[in-house]
Amino acid sequence: MPVKIRLARHGRKRYAYYHIVVADSRAPRDGKYIERIGSYNPNTNPATIELNFDKALTWLGKGAQPTETARAILSYQGVLMKKHLLEGVKKGAFDEAEAERRFQKWMEEKEAKIQAKKDQLSSESEQERKARLEQEAKINSERAEALAKKNAELAAEADAEEKEESAEAEEATEEKSKENNESEAGSEETKSE
Repeated sequence: MPVKIRLARHGRKRYAYYHIVVADSRAPRDGKYIERIGSYNPNTNPATIELNFDKALTWLGKGAQPTETARAILSYQGVLMKKHLLEGVKKGAFDEAEAERRFQKWMEEKEAKIQAKKDQLSSESEQERKARLEQEAKINSERAEALAKKNAELAAEADAEEKEESAEAEEATEEKSKENNESEAGSEETKSE
């Protein structure tokens, strides 16, 4: 029975995540499988990979063939590197302690690369957030200036209207006082006659 390590699709449309499974190569993609050894979620940045390292290494040792995507995931997690080092131990190229030392060195470099990518992504998102806040502050200050200018214009118009009304009121009071003076003068003339 040819055994494959492959991905089984799950999740909704356009938002898939995958189970990493060991299955008969004749079984359907999302069908029956022998064992689930992990999961892969490409929707996060960087992609989230959970893998049972020992089970994956055991199945590779038994002759299971990974698909291209599964091979990339196993390589990323270091399973293929560990298998390669164990084959070197079997051939007598070096001892198991040396293999473990080389593997730990490789994993430290890999983790440093992953952490650097995470740090870069977080710093980029922080810079983007700061840029958005600066842009928003700029837009808010422009709006405040425009509003202040509009309020100043409205206040100037209101002052002009008040001055016009007060001038009209003064003119009206002057006219009334003239009329009153004229009528008083006319009434005095009539009295004096």
